[in-house]
Amino acid sequence: MRLSRFAALTSSLLLAAGAALFGAGQAAAQADFGYVALGDSYSSGVGAGNYDSASGSCKRTTRAYPALWAAAHSPQTFSFTACSGARTGDVLSGQLGPLNSGTDLVSITIGGNDAGFSDVMTTCVLQSESTCVNRVNQAKAYVDSTLPGQLDQVYDAIRGRAPSAKVVVLGYPRFYQLNGSCIAGLTEGERSAINGASDYLNAAIAKRAADHGFTFAPVVGA
Repeated sequence: MRLSRFAALTSSLLLAAGAALFGAGQAAAQADFGYVALGDSYSSGVGAGNYDSASGSCKRTTRAYPALWAAAHSPQTFSFTACSGARTGDVLSGQLGPLNSGTDLVSITIGGNDAGFSDVMTTCVLQSESTCVNRVNQAKAYVDSTLPGQLDQVYDAIRGRAPSAKVVVLGYPRFYQLNGSCIAGLTEGERSAINGASDYLNAAIAKRAADHGFTFAPVVGA
């Protein structure tokens, strides 16, 4: 997603990723274990700093959960192609190259940018509550009508290239605490609508992941 909230959410992502990938930790001890990390800014690590200059605008960082997991488990091969701002089409066109029949583990976060969550956030910060809620509902309608097919294309492509890999699909966090003192310029209704949209997106992603035999790793409550 085109948001720089990763730094505040890194611990949740690491906990969720660690739990989901734990079962692959034993296999990582094998000499031929290969891990490929795909996705958007929640995988690349936007907001965490210490970016790899070679990654350019993708802003991949050694502080992102894929890099930290790889450093802890030392797979023989680790390919990190996640990119800030990526949509499903970007994964299909530019991130799948490292996948092959020898890939053992794949992780991915994708779908938030397709659903327009960056624009949702901008709208809710700058516009009225009613405009915010309308934009949230538009994003949810997209999640219902269009996103499932886009996720299917990505998941089918992953499975086609890496038929034996364990695939872990991470969800997105809730962005705000409700009934708190720090409102970040948003009303309670706006924050509730944004959190609800994140839950809605996660439910859609979880279903598509399950239908493809992938593991969904929620980060809400992690």
